[in-house]
Amino acid sequence: MAGFSRFGWRVVAEAITIGNGKSTAAKLRRAKELILDFTDPTHTDVHADSTSGLGAPIQPVRVTIEDDDPAPVKRRRRKSTSHLKLVPETLEHRENLRLEAERFAKRLDTSKPFSRNELETHGRAFLEEVGQPEGFLGFAMVLIGNYFWKRQFLATPFNRRMLLLPHCLKHAEGCPADYDQFGLDCEKCGACSIADYKVRAEQLGYKVLVAEGSPIVLRIIVEGYVDGILGVACLNVLEKAIDKVLIAGVPSYAIPLHTGDCKNTKMDEHWVWEVLDKYEPLPQAETTSYVPLMRASGKLFGERFEELLPRIRTKTPEQKKSVLGLTEDVSYDWLANGGKRFRPFITLAAYDAAQGGQIVAAGPGAEAVEISPGVGRVAMAIEAFHKASLVHDDIQDDDLYRYGRETLHRSHGLGPAINIGDYLIGIGYRLINMSREELGAEVACDILDSMSTAHIRLCDGQGAEMAWRDDPNWEFSPLDALQIYALKTSPAFEAALYAGFRMAGQADIYKDLVPQFCRQLGVGFQILNDLKDWQGDGDNKLVAGQDALTLRPTLLLALALQAGGAEAQKELQEIFDSREPDQMRLRRIRRLFIETGVFEKAEALVEKSRERAESLVDAVESESVRQLLYFLVDTVLAPESEEPEIKHDDGLAMSLPVVVV
Repeated sequence: MAGFSRFGWRVVAEAITIGNGKSTAAKLRRAKELILDFTDPTHTDVHADSTSGLGAPIQPVRVTIEDDDPAPVKRRRRKSTSHLKLVPETLEHRENLRLEAERFAKRLDTSKPFSRNELETHGRAFLEEVGQPEGFLGFAMVLIGNYFWKRQFLATPFNRRMLLLPHCLKHAEGCPADYDQFGLDCEKCGACSIADYKVRAEQLGYKVLVAEGSPIVLRIIVEGYVDGILGVACLNVLEKAIDKVLIAGVPSYAIPLHTGDCKNTKMDEHWVWEVLDKYEPLPQAETTSYVPLMRASGKLFGERFEELLPRIRTKTPEQKKSVLGLTEDVSYDWLANGGKRFRPFITLAAYDAAQGGQIVAAGPGAEAVEISPGVGRVAMAIEAFHKASLVHDDIQDDDLYRYGRETLHRSHGLGPAINIGDYLIGIGYRLINMSREELGAEVACDILDSMSTAHIRLCDGQGAEMAWRDDPNWEFSPLDALQIYALKTSPAFEAALYAGFRMAGQADIYKDLVPQFCRQLGVGFQILNDLKDWQGDGDNKLVAGQDALTLRPTLLLALALQAGGAEAQKELQEIFDSREPDQMRLRRIRRLFIETGVFEKAEALVEKSRERAESLVDAVESESVRQLLYFLVDTVLAPESEEPEIKHDDGLAMSLPVVVV
C-alpha cells in the first residue's frame, strides 16, 4: 500500500491511517483507482480526466526521465477554473445551497485542516449529493470551508480578527476615496457599503484591510497580528488565497462576490453581518494549525534575535558605523530580515512532530509558543547557512534583486558581499556550538555534520552549474538538470528536517525516509522556481526570465534541447551569442519553450515529485510526522497561480511586492 496517495485515501470525509493498515472497502477501492502502473518506474504520464478544480481534460505529457524512486499515483492537476466559478443567480438558490453546505460540513472531520485538493473533493461530493452542476464547484468549496471553520472563527476574539474587503465593492464612478499602503481609505466617504463594514469592524477591534490583499494575508497572520479572517472577495481571489491559508490552519469565513468582473459587483450583505459581530468562545481548539510554529520561527529573527545571537562588535550605534562593525551589522541585518524563514520553521515543526505535535494540536490561536534557546539557535543556524548560500549564489549569477531589494554585491560591492556570505557561515557554526550545552555535544555534532554535508552538496551542485555555464554542453539532458537540482536544493530541506528529528531523539527512525522525501521536495521546488522565473518574483528576483538570460542550466532549457533536437540547439546558441536586446532574446526563448511544450512538461515533473513524495509519506506511522510531511508537500510544491504569466507576449511580466507598514 506504500503507493497510495493522500488524495486517494482521503476521498471520503473520515481519515484513515495507511501506515497501520486500517481502511474500509470503499476507501480501498477508491485508492486503487488512483494507482498507476507500478511495474514501470519511468511512467510519467499526467492524466487530467479530472483536474484540481478544474475539470477540462488535457492531453497526456510524457517526459523521458528515469530513476529508482517509488512509482507515482495519479493526482489532478490545476488548469483554468473559470468554468467552475459560477455563482447561483438568485438569493433563494444561494441560501438553499448554504443550508445544505452547513449540513454537509457537520459530517467532516475537523481535527486537521484540509488542503485545497481535499476541499475540492468535498465540494464535488457535495454537488453530486444535492444534484447541482459542476459549475458551482468554487462556490460550494467556499461554503463548505466556511462551515468547517465557522465555530473556530466565531471563537476568535474581535481584536484577533481581520476583515478583508475588496476595492471593487466601491462605486467605480466618482469614488472620492484615495489609496494608501493599506488599500482604499474610505473612512471619510460613505458612498458604498465598505464604510459600513469597516467602521463597525474597527469599533469591535478588527484589523481592516481594503485591497486585493490575498498575497499578504498569511504574512499578516504569521507576524502575529490576527488569528482569523473574515474575507469578502470574488471566487478568483478566494481561489488564489485558499491554499496556504487553509493548510496552515487559519480559521476563515468568506463571502463570495456575485461576479468577478471587478466593476460595481454585488454580494449578499447579510452574510457579513451574520458573523461580523458574533463572538462564541470554545473551550479548546478543534483543528490543528501550523500558525503558532510559523510565528515562533518568525520571532527567532525578531524579538528573540538579540537574545539568541548577541552582538559582539556592534552593541552601540557608533560601533555599527565603524569599519570593524560594518560586516557584523550588515550580516545581522541580512539574517534577521527578508525571506519566509521556512527552513527554520521546518526544523521547529519536525521537533514538535517527533514529540507528538502538541504545539500544532493547540490550534491557531494558541498562546505564545516557548522554544528553548538551544532548539531556537539550531533553527537559526539553518537559516544562516541558507542565506550565506544565497549571497554567494547571487554573486555567481549576478542577480539584481533579493527579497525585493538590491543584492548585497550590488549594494555593498563584490568583495564585501563574499565576506558577508562567509561571515554568515561562521554565524551558523557559532549558533550550533551555543546550543551544545542544552542539547548535548553528540546531538550538536550530528546536526553540524548534517548541515556541513548539506553545504558541501550544495557547492557540488552550484559548481556543476557554473562549470556548465563556462563551457555549455548543448546535449544537456533533463536528467543532468535534475541531478544538479537534487544537489542544490534538496540538502537544505534534509538538514532542516534532520535537525528537528535529531533534537527530539527520533533521527534513526526517519534516516531512510528523510533523504528520499527531501529529494522529491527539493527537485519539485526548484522546477517551480524555474517556472516562477518567467513571472518575476516580488520576494526575490524582480526581473522575469533572468535565469534564461544568464544561461543557467535549467530543466526548462534541457527539456527544450531534448524536444527540439539539433534545430533547438542551433537556435538557442544563436540567441545566447546574439547582441540583441534582452527583451527580444527573451521573446525568442519563450517562443521556443512554448513550441516544444517545455512549461507543460516541467509542470508534469513537479506533479511527479509531488506524487512520489506523498507515496513515501503514506507509510509513515506517526500521525503528527505524517501530517507535517503532507503539509510540506502542499506548501512547498503549491503552484503560485493557475494561469502563469509566462503566456504573456512581452516575456517580461513582473510580480510587484505589496508593502505593509
